[in-house]
Amino acid sequence: MHFTIETKDPFSNARAGVFEFRRGVVRTPFFMPVATRGAIRAMPLVDIEKLGFEMILSNTYHLYLKPGLDVIAASGGLHQFMNFNKPILTDSGGFQVFSLSDLCKISEKGVEFRSHLDGSKHFFSPEDVLEIQRVLGSDVMMVLDECTPYPVSEEDSRNALKRTILWAERSYQYYCDNFDKNSQALFAIVQGSVFPEQRKECAMKLAEFDFSGFAIGGLSVGEPKELYREITSLTAPLLPEHKPRYMMGVGSPLEILHAISEGIDMFDCVMPTRIARNGTLYTSQGRITIKASYYEKDFTPPDPECNCYVCKNYTKAYLRHLFKVGEISALIYNTHHNLAFMKRFMDDIRTSICEGTFKNTRAKWERIFAVVDE
Repeated sequence: MHFTIETKDPFSNARAGVFEFRRGVVRTPFFMPVATRGAIRAMPLVDIEKLGFEMILSNTYHLYLKPGLDVIAASGGLHQFMNFNKPILTDSGGFQVFSLSDLCKISEKGVEFRSHLDGSKHFFSPEDVLEIQRVLGSDVMMVLDECTPYPVSEEDSRNALKRTILWAERSYQYYCDNFDKNSQALFAIVQGSVFPEQRKECAMKLAEFDFSGFAIGGLSVGEPKELYREITSLTAPLLPEHKPRYMMGVGSPLEILHAISEGIDMFDCVMPTRIARNGTLYTSQGRITIKASYYEKDFTPPDPECNCYVCKNYTKAYLRHLFKVGEISALIYNTHHNLAFMKRFMDDIRTSICEGTFKNTRAKWERIFAVVDE
């Protein structure tokens, strides 16, 4: 992996860059659709490629449990299993271990947990997580970290922070000793909840190691927007400028805009696809709820400025009808449109950074989405 910053915005910390992977080039800033179990819900991977997405995310925890590493290894790795030939990032599974699993037992060695599927007992060490991702063959691997919920006490957050730093150090050493850096990149994750001093400490400790990139984790987990923005503004400048910066789990247009203005390069979130399945669409005029009664006889496209397959072929009235009668195609069309919006949205931001107009573009999108409490 090679990362280059091409352009910096003169009025903020926003930047546009390029990732070069063996499997393709990824232009920043960018958004990754989430293929949790090796698939994006209600969206064929061929459509992801047609929309122009250059990278997606899959989940280590879920793939480890089902179909299991033996199946993925026998297929030749996750890319072959999914028949997706562009770069894939796999998260460590730590968030899912702590949020989905029963009877977690955490120690310096790692975390013991029971599967949310069948109650079977498992153990993840920092080294185990990298070995799992080796089998998956992802282009970017994430270290094992401890993501705390919100709210959390300062003491509990500090204990989690200590383990996160320790696990990151072990992961880095194991990575250097056992992996080809040209084949798989490794990102560290900054934790510390909403406590500024903890965030500073974690960022500075992790920056001592030559990780391929750095992520900000533990945000967008229920904290107020103001705290999200405060911690983002504090943490991003502490990360090495010449390395990619990744904001984990953020898919709101307003929060993406804020993070990009602070120098963040990459994002992922289930939000655009999840709200699509619930009947909410992102458009150039803001959010719309397609199941609302006033769209019953609205024979205009969902978004007049969108040229995606859905907007070129279907009306709000038809999409409302499909949703109201429970047709599976409603989930497919809504998801297709929302991901088309996200790609166009991110492309618009990247173009504005390259052309020196990010300030105006940010203001435009903030006006459009300001009426919605995201």
